[in-house]
Amino acid sequence: MKPAVLALADGTVFTGEALGFEGETIGEVVFNTAMTGYQEILTDPSYKGQIVLMTSTQIGNYGVTPDDDESRRIWAEGYIVREASKRMSNWRGRQSLEEFLLQHKVVSIQGIDTRAVTSHIREKGSQMGVISHVDLDGVSLAAKAQIAPPIVGRDLVKEVTCAASYPWSMGSAALSSDTNGSSLSERATHSSSYKVVVMDFGVKHHILRSLVDIGCQVQVVPASTSAEDIRKLHPDGLFLSNGPGDPEAVSYAVKAVKALLGWRPIFGICLGHQILGLALGLSTHKLTFGHHGANHPVMDLRTRKTEITSQNHNFAVTLPHKEHKEAIWTTQGFDTPIGRMEVTHRSLNDGCCEGMVGLDSPILSVQYHPEASPGPHDSSYLFQQFVDMMKGRQNA
Repeated sequence: MKPAVLALADGTVFTGEALGFEGETIGEVVFNTAMTGYQEILTDPSYKGQIVLMTSTQIGNYGVTPDDDESRRIWAEGYIVREASKRMSNWRGRQSLEEFLLQHKVVSIQGIDTRAVTSHIREKGSQMGVISHVDLDGVSLAAKAQIAPPIVGRDLVKEVTCAASYPWSMGSAALSSDTNGSSLSERATHSSSYKVVVMDFGVKHHILRSLVDIGCQVQVVPASTSAEDIRKLHPDGLFLSNGPGDPEAVSYAVKAVKALLGWRPIFGICLGHQILGLALGLSTHKLTFGHHGANHPVMDLRTRKTEITSQNHNFAVTLPHKEHKEAIWTTQGFDTPIGRMEVTHRSLNDGCCEGMVGLDSPILSVQYHPEASPGPHDSSYLFQQFVDMMKGRQNA
């Protein structure tokens, strides 16, 4: 096997074997604790700007199928695995992981101690790194990582959002593969009761399917769409999608959302949750190594139930009140320009804010991914809560 090197900005170097497309790539190195769902992770636009390390020891054993893509391409800048499976075994599989990486020209590495890399990132924090198949000098590569622009302050949303508005009508039932292998575009769609505008900060396909599943007529618009243009679409609700990078760098989206607060019900997830927080007058901060995986425990403070959630974010909403260790495990209200909000969910790993709800306005947001692609379905009820908010407004 051809050798390859991973070098981090702090000078730490790991040697392994080349995987995927031959070349060199730079990005922020983060680790993901999911055991499956590698295809959905690679095609999640939220990973733009990042090199993803999988903590599970073997990746690729069930291959890749087009129906599981979460967007039009792979967005991760690079990929790190302990071992890429040489064989795939799944009736849905159409190509191997390595063929998928080659097709999308993703520079990757295998055969390194992923446990050691994960432990290093947990201790030192996420940082820029370089994977190279062509330059094997660790000192040279670390220097490249040190001068690479960091994630903080970068608007990555503009690189992943759609170029023009488009409708989406396919629900998750369209993924029921049949024996003749018909494409998604050839399969059934759902009827709709509520018109929802989705601000595309890097939206995943399964989020759009989940909205269709609950009876929404979905119109996706670019992240730069103004509040005025969104009002002209006359939606019943506004959905703020997931996406990559620093929410404070997406100031145009914050401005639009701020102008729409209180106008229609709003549901935000992941980056959408953070942008909503900024629009409400809160701030955000970068986490040491982020939350990436399909097994993160979150407590609903209202019911005291714990949900196992799918997460992918490096930033979190900073709450306005002083945090007390005991107080964070109870619901806490705070004032905003459009009335009271309440913290509804907390991470059981680090206590950070994972969800908010409006007490005086129809607003709902969570930091994690209730559509869970990949991941568990503990939080799918949140989509129904969004419908209930829209139904309540119609009946008011």
